[in-house]
Amino acid sequence: MSYYRILGFEKEPFSTSPDPDFFYLSKEHQTALTNILIELRLKRGLSVILGDIGTGKTTLSRKLIQELKARGDFIFHIILDPSFDDEYMFLTSLVRNFEIALPSSDKPATILDLREAVERFLFQKGVSENKIITLIIDEAQKLSDASLEVLRVLLNYETNEFKLLQLVLLGQLELHAKIMNIPNFFDRISFKYTLNPLDFAEAKEMIEFRIRQAGYKASMHLFLEEAIRQIYQYSRGYPRQITMLCHKCLKNLVLKNKVVVDADCVRQIVEEEIRTGWTRRDQLLHKNSL
Repeated sequence: MSYYRILGFEKEPFSTSPDPDFFYLSKEHQTALTNILIELRLKRGLSVILGDIGTGKTTLSRKLIQELKARGDFIFHIILDPSFDDEYMFLTSLVRNFEIALPSSDKPATILDLREAVERFLFQKGVSENKIITLIIDEAQKLSDASLEVLRVLLNYETNEFKLLQLVLLGQLELHAKIMNIPNFFDRISFKYTLNPLDFAEAKEMIEFRIRQAGYKASMHLFLEEAIRQIYQYSRGYPRQITMLCHKCLKNLVLKNKVVVDADCVRQIVEEEIRTGWTRRDQLLHKNSL
């Protein structure tokens, strides 16, 4: 039997998979999601979301997709790894994933063929059929300068009233420097936002939210307040680190036949990771400063 069923859960509460149903919308995540949806609905073109590793960008993208699926006028695709070798590979990916028809020919499509096919698709769907074509790119810091130039050109396709392609980039903080070095791309950003780690109250709410989402119905608190504070201090409020540490705490309950996670439980797990060398240097420096 899975550990989470032993503890009274219907699902695993602290999986690190980006399940939008388990995504705790902090104030910042809610602000980002709401603004992106507004930008998409108004067809304003380019939105950029920055955040350090583990701040919830990928899960935010899945939550966005969940929202778009509920709306009938969106055609969308997400790119999870935009590490394209060149413009041809990037355009080929767009043509394939948006199921764009190419003219019949015995010869391989050229870059010009691919560009014209994408342009026809955007005008057909965006103008004739009044659809909102949306491209979401996760890990956008991996975009090459050539790929960013492709996106800049695609953002030039527009009517007198709106952009034909809606683009959402979610990337680590180094994406900022890359974009700042391309002024004619930076100038096209309609909405920009940076996600920060959670504060203590949000971290506590996140833990309780995920426990409820997993079907836990008992009145007893699985995580004592002091344990949550320890988790917050060690994780520094990063959602992914909170999730991973909570998972280890629940496993510890089962292995040691305990009923609640207390501060000692968290401290032992953290100290064991430090002892065995499985703690990142920045986390260790943070712990030593407390």
